[in-house]
Amino acid sequence: MAGLGTRNLIRAALVILLLPGSLEECGRIKVSAPIVRLGDPITASCIINQSCSHLGPEAQILWKLGAELQPGGRQQRLADGTQESTITLPHLNHSQALLSCCLRWGNSLQILDQAELQAGYPPATPHNLSCAMNLTTSSLICQWEPGPDTHLPTNFTLKSFKSRRGCQTQEDPITNCVPENGQSRCSIPRKHLQLYQNMSIWVQVENALGTSVSPQLCLVPMDVVKLEPPTLWALDPKTEVVPLQPGCLRLRWEPWKPGLYIEQKCELRHQPQLGETSWALVGPLPSRTLQHELCGLLPSTAYALQMRCTRWPLPGLWSNWSPSLELTTAQRAPIVRLDTWWRQRQLDPRTVDVQLFWKPTPLEEDSGQIQGYLVSWRPSGQAEAVPPLCNTTELNCTFHLPSEAQEVVLKAYNTAGTSRPTPVVFLESRGPPLGRLHTMARDPHSLWVGWEPPNPQPRGYVIEWGLGPPSPSGSHQTWRMEHNGSIAGTLLQENIRPFQLYAITVTPLYQDTKGPSQLIYAYSQETAPSRAPELHLKHIGKTWAKLEWVPEAPELGKSPLTHYTIFWTNAQDQSFSTVLNASSHDFVLHGLEPASLYHVHLMAASRAGATNSTSLTLMTLALEESELHTLLGLFGLLLLFICLCGAVRLCCRPSRKNALWPSVPDPAHSSLGSWVPTIMAEETFQLPSLCDASMPPITKITVLEEEEKKPGPWESSDSSGTCGLPTLVQAYVLQGDPKAASTPPEPQSGTSNQVLYGQVLGSPTSPGPGHYLRCDSTQPLLGGLTPSPKCYENLWFQTSPLGTSEPLVPNQEDDCVFGPLLDFPLLQGLRINGVEGLGGF
Repeated sequence: MAGLGTRNLIRAALVILLLPGSLEECGRIKVSAPIVRLGDPITASCIINQSCSHLGPEAQILWKLGAELQPGGRQQRLADGTQESTITLPHLNHSQALLSCCLRWGNSLQILDQAELQAGYPPATPHNLSCAMNLTTSSLICQWEPGPDTHLPTNFTLKSFKSRRGCQTQEDPITNCVPENGQSRCSIPRKHLQLYQNMSIWVQVENALGTSVSPQLCLVPMDVVKLEPPTLWALDPKTEVVPLQPGCLRLRWEPWKPGLYIEQKCELRHQPQLGETSWALVGPLPSRTLQHELCGLLPSTAYALQMRCTRWPLPGLWSNWSPSLELTTAQRAPIVRLDTWWRQRQLDPRTVDVQLFWKPTPLEEDSGQIQGYLVSWRPSGQAEAVPPLCNTTELNCTFHLPSEAQEVVLKAYNTAGTSRPTPVVFLESRGPPLGRLHTMARDPHSLWVGWEPPNPQPRGYVIEWGLGPPSPSGSHQTWRMEHNGSIAGTLLQENIRPFQLYAITVTPLYQDTKGPSQLIYAYSQETAPSRAPELHLKHIGKTWAKLEWVPEAPELGKSPLTHYTIFWTNAQDQSFSTVLNASSHDFVLHGLEPASLYHVHLMAASRAGATNSTSLTLMTLALEESELHTLLGLFGLLLLFICLCGAVRLCCRPSRKNALWPSVPDPAHSSLGSWVPTIMAEETFQLPSLCDASMPPITKITVLEEEEKKPGPWESSDSSGTCGLPTLVQAYVLQGDPKAASTPPEPQSGTSNQVLYGQVLGSPTSPGPGHYLRCDSTQPLLGGLTPSPKCYENLWFQTSPLGTSEPLVPNQEDDCVFGPLLDFPLLQGLRINGVEGLGGF
């Protein structure tokens, strides 16, 4: 209650600090219940009284549970002018929380009032109530298990009363016992007890949500007396008269002094310290003897021992177990079977070096601990003892024997004695050998060794294995003896590692002899070849190099090579490679560049992996000066030949010939008949007659005289649209078939340097004769034309004022003579263009 009052004071102080002066007594919170079951709903209301009416009718009331705003508040104004907000929390999942009623004041929330909420569970029923009478404190100590946590303040009270007739009636009550905080035990002092009278005892638990009571316990205080455990000790070996037998222990104990005059019985339990064996119980033991011998245990084994006691024959409770006492049982002579194997080496005719191996196999579960081994030999006919050949703790021994010695004796010993002697007879190899010996890898850490049993059947086998070459012979050898002679194989799992070559030897053992040993090499997991052959340069040229190598000898136990791969790289880091058969031992590199550096290496591959050789660097030979000149000459000739071929091809093409050397014939100094080409029917141009009003366009050719350079205007002589011809034109007429060759006229004297210019009118298909004009002109034949052609150069007809085309008839005074149009030989090779512009003819 004091705690609750302190929290209320702190809460009030927080409200005073947080609220302005005008809000100190503004509102108050009411809750349906301050303490509820965890997870149950709870309802709260907050009322703002009239003193806060100046806040306005629209003041909003908010709720916070801890630091989180809670939605769902319902706000209303009551008839007396106060404002009320109600909220229901559906599940209160906090064992302790603070509910706040807040008012929005500007940009912040002001707390009007707060209420502390608590949630938990009703108390569970206490169980396992037990009481014991402690003779040291003369008090009755009771303890119980309180059950799960309620999350609420809970009070425990140990209640009791004196009773008779088996606790059926209550007499004098006993003062309640309240345990300390957090404890589930309580002591009733001696002054409230009657040692030999019944008592009824129970535990009552209560908190804010309810009360529960444990079942009643009815007892007599002296019937539940609990003694303290005794103290265990080991017997002093000096006081022992009879030697301790193997597998036995002797111990003593001292009882609890206040219970010396109380009749007791005790129990002893023991457990080996090593392993997970459970405790073994021995008893009851009479407490008056104060010592005990425990047998039937494992020899030479450490044990932990504990003891407890109770009042007997009167009722009482068992004491706690005493602290552990650790003792070791006595040893026994080893009971083992010693499997032996040996190797012999003749040092000289009289002495043999013997290496003896053995392995102990326990014959019983408690066969005794072995502390060492003795190897002895007694010469025949000698009665006195001789020093042992070996006294060792190892599992092998090396010694020398005379050549006539055929047997030694091996024993295991400890402090309790020695094992039965094991004779070791050095057998000669006269038995039949094994059949086919083979191996197979099961996994990287095991090997299966199989064989075909010989006939007669052996009594057993000795299997030896160890690292093969290049490891030294006999180093790290492991061996095992198989006593079943009918088996045809065994699995080796000891000291097997991957990527290691193992030499495995199997020797059959017969009754009085042994067979020859069979050897095989094997891998539990193969690896790549240990090394690749080294490359050697045999010959080299300017563009080739011949390499050779010596194949490595096959390695024992490794899979054979499958192929070689040669890699070479030039100075530009361009890599090339080729694959060769495993039987190859040389290779020629072709296509190399002269005077170039190359790096070459060889890769040897098997099914288990690949290994690279060391890199070989080589440089090809450079070209000689004469060879360089020859190559340059050949290259120049080839280039000249290509140029000539190109020129010939260019010149022989017709389309290129005229472009390079245009042929301009001279009509005045050549036979025009020879220029007449063969004209197909479809190539004949259809030209109209000059006199026809509907004649199509015509083609004109004008030949100018180069000598006379008399510039004169080309004026129109007729206002009707006709074009006048120059006065210096001289006409000539060619008669005959237009497709036949025509004979050109002979030029006038004094005109050998003239270039003739002619004008042609008419059509080769018209019924009338064609007309030609030949005029003398001083304009050069190949001279450049004026930008705008004159009327006499391309137009023979002009449009009349009435819009009809009128032919231009040349005047007789101009010395123009007309004839058949296509009698002019050159016209047969012309292509007429611009016909569309002369549609009015």
